[in-house]
Amino acid sequence: MATKTPVRGTIKTPETRAIILRSAEHIFAERGLAGARIDAIAAAAGVNKALIYYYFKSKDALFLAVIEEHLKEFSRRALALLSSDEGARDKVLHYVSMHFDFVATRRDYPRLFQRFMMARERRFMQVRQKYFAPVGQKLRSVIEQGIRSGEFYPSDSTHTVISLVALTVFYFAVAPMLKAAEAIRDPYEKSQLARRKKEVLNFVRRALFQNTGSA
Repeated sequence: MATKTPVRGTIKTPETRAIILRSAEHIFAERGLAGARIDAIAAAAGVNKALIYYYFKSKDALFLAVIEEHLKEFSRRALALLSSDEGARDKVLHYVSMHFDFVATRRDYPRLFQRFMMARERRFMQVRQKYFAPVGQKLRSVIEQGIRSGEFYPSDSTHTVISLVALTVFYFAVAPMLKAAEAIRDPYEKSQLARRKKEVLNFVRRALFQNTGSA
């Protein structure tokens, strides 16, 4: 199919932008920022290369746009839950449950997340700070609230946040390895996800909450 340069004055549409982002997401997850090619993204999106540059100034800008689509939504949901009027226990459980479901419905997210977190360029660090810092600070505050009230066992709140994130995301990050090793035939199968989520939440209860049993 012959490619054509977008006509000057072409109107940008949310639909076309979304198609480009979806196609770019999978290719960035598979190949990383360095290995991804705009030609491949254009072919996957069914558009010409010039149109991608019409929407995004560079490959880096496209990668950041893909990441920010996820981080904006995650940050919005997380801050809403952690700022609610619920008690510390419910806030933590609902946060972990939301985080688990968020990653479970976005199969490319774990690989994108890993590649994004390894990037050292300043613009990537600024995006990490923009979205992760407020959520991390709020989650630490909730944990410290639970410790002060006697609901939670004493702990280092920073390391507890790290542990909660690892507990939630690691399963998905190693899903291909679990499948290859035949430890779990299909990590994304509905019953497996339900089982894993239940175990994660019960682990959080046992590790953090005083005077409580698993559900």
